[in-house]
Amino acid sequence: MEPMDIVGKSKEDASLPKATMTKIIKEMLPPDVRVARDTQDLLIECCVEFINLISSESNEVCNREEKRTIAPEHVLGFGEYIEEVYAAYEQHKIETMDSLKGGKWSNGAEMTEEEAVAEQQRMFAEARARMNGGAVAPKQPDPDPSLES
Repeated sequence: MEPMDIVGKSKEDASLPKATMTKIIKEMLPPDVRVARDTQDLLIECCVEFINLISSESNEVCNREEKRTIAPEHVLGFGEYIEEVYAAYEQHKIETMDSLKGGKWSNGAEMTEEEAVAEQQRMFAEARARMNGGAVAPKQPDPDPSLES
């Protein structure tokens, strides 16, 4: 029987995204330093183990207080980092929103709610048509905004 550290997952199943971790490792080192792949894997394993340790201890604190959700104050020994973590989280949200607006999720122009609903309905109709016989419904022409009252 494998040890279960994370609910429903064995230790071997728990991991962090390699691409993200590799990027973090590279950003933390000077540009002229290279890290071997097995060293990157070892660092990722160490990070997973560290997260498991913090999670386990925080869960114990949470259980002693009869809480069901781990809160920042349950993470013992890291109180001095809470403000820094919140600041990093806020920065991450800003960067993520910027990348979503200008990235693959946007066509460069903002849609109104009505346009988004119409596009969603069109995509649903296309999907239904593919499921029910392979035919794709033709794209409806965009309504002329000058005709609306």
